[in-house]
Amino acid sequence: MAFIGKFLGKRVEIPEDRRHNGRQGLWAKPEGQEIVFGFPEPSLVLIGGINDLEWIASEGKGVRKGETVFFAITGKISYMDAPTGGVIHFNPKAKQDPSLVSRDPYGEGWLFRIRPAQPGGDALDEFVNAAEYVEGLKGTEGCKNPDGLKGGVSGICKAVYSGIREQKL
Repeated sequence: MAFIGKFLGKRVEIPEDRRHNGRQGLWAKPEGQEIVFGFPEPSLVLIGGINDLEWIASEGKGVRKGETVFFAITGKISYMDAPTGGVIHFNPKAKQDPSLVSRDPYGEGWLFRIRPAQPGGDALDEFVNAAEYVEGLKGTEGCKNPDGLKGGVSGICKAVYSGIREQKL
C-alpha cells in the first residue's frame, strides 16, 4: 500500500494491487473476467466526497469505451465515462448509500464492473501503477496544499475564497 501523508490535510492510501487513472480519477482492478472500478481516496478528497450517484447506462447492458455511464454529485456534477467497452454492472450498495464510496473506497464502495468485450484488450492502457499515480498527484491541489488550507494555495483561489467570505448574501 502506498500512502501520501498530507494530501489536503488528510492521509490517503493508494493500493498497489490496482491500476489508477488520474485523469478520470478512477482505480481499476481485474477480477476474473471483469474489471472493477472505483474512486481512489485522493479523488474523493479532491471532490469533497459523494452526495449522490446516478447511473446513466443501463444495468447489464453493453457500453462503449468513452461512453458516459454515470454521474456523481459532489459540490458539482462529475460525469464519468466507461474506460473500456463491455457489459456494465453497477454497485447497488453505492447507489443506496453514497457515503459508502468515501468510507470504503477500495472495498464495498466500488462503483461499477465491466466485463470487457475483448478480454486482454486495451482496457487498462490509460491506467498506471500506484507509484506512477502518486508521482502524477504531485502537481495537484492536494499535494500543493498538504495542510488543507482554506482557499487553497494559489493567489487566485485565495482571492476568490476571500471574496466569497466577505459577500453579504
